[in-house]
Amino acid sequence: MKLYRYLTGPDDVSFCKRVSAALNRGWQLQGDPTLTFDPAKGRVICGQAIVKEVEGEWNDEVVLSDH
Repeated sequence: MKLYRYLTGPDDVSFCKRVSAALNRGWQLQGDPTLTFDPAKGRVICGQAIVKEVEGEWNDEVVLSDH
């Protein structure tokens, strides 16, 4: 099955750490990164979709952080 996640980070450093950690666990980048302005907090939020192919079938017991 193919798993999809969308990573975000409140700043460049934390965002890059999350993406690097996911890549080290076998996830792959999917599409272009995004930048979204949060007017309530007055900052830009970085985002990136990632995917990973794993064995098995989807069910409600699948926990993305286990992969």
